[in-house]
Amino acid sequence: MQHAVGSPLPPPHQPGHGPAVGWSPAAHHPGRHPGPAPAPVPPPAPGHPAPPPGPTPPPAGPRHASMPPPPDTTGHVPLPPGAPVAMPSPPQAPAAPDPAGTILAVLLIGPAGAGKTSVAKYWADHRRVPTAHISLDDVREWVRSGFADPQSGWNDHSEAQYRLARRTCGFAARNFLANGISCILDDAVFPDRPVVGLGGWKRHVGPGLLPVVLLPGLDIVLERNAERSGNRRLTDEEVARIHGRMAGWYGSGLPIIDNSQLDVPETARILDDVLARAIASPPQW
Repeated sequence: MQHAVGSPLPPPHQPGHGPAVGWSPAAHHPGRHPGPAPAPVPPPAPGHPAPPPGPTPPPAGPRHASMPPPPDTTGHVPLPPGAPVAMPSPPQAPAAPDPAGTILAVLLIGPAGAGKTSVAKYWADHRRVPTAHISLDDVREWVRSGFADPQSGWNDHSEAQYRLARRTCGFAARNFLANGISCILDDAVFPDRPVVGLGGWKRHVGPGLLPVVLLPGLDIVLERNAERSGNRRLTDEEVARIHGRMAGWYGSGLPIIDNSQLDVPETARILDDVLARAIASPPQW
């Protein structure tokens, strides 16, 4: 738009600001004439009070200049930090504790073929509170290139990857529990190997971790191992050796479930019974 010769240009408009002070729109539109000036208000007659002043009109300017910006609807959601899990408090009432509705951290121990993963998944799926299943074998296999397979021999490299996986599982469990989600972890923990034993799990998760041992008969674990594939399948000699070492849990004070003749739902139900006793009287380990 062209302006009349000699008429000053309007100042640049800045976002969030109205017209500049002292600039009159009428002065820059020759075809528009300002209306008559408002008549002055006459003074009140003697003996009559002055009328109250009217509301101050809002300042002129674009509407969005006085509106706050919309709130951020996709901001960061803070999460409680993970911390070592304390011992679960036994109920104050004389009624038996209900493990299905309690936030717990459970460690399911057993040899290859004991059914740890199947029982842990079923148990987690059928609880009344949110529950996560964390398998140490799954976390170990996050390492793709350079994976140290214990089947090739237990050495410093495979032990380092095991320690790293266990620490990762512990961090995950503490974070889940800090946000109200129970956890069940499974691992083939040996009673005669303190280096990779319960001490590490207790250190990474906390003293409230409840260990339970699944220990079916040797013939059962051999049969289940035969159904496996890939690096999860072991030789019969290795399965027998692991099973024999797991027998050291007898007399340890930890609860042991012989699920030789139990299916997965029955084993999960017995696991709940064992955990109810563990809540009422936490094991010393």
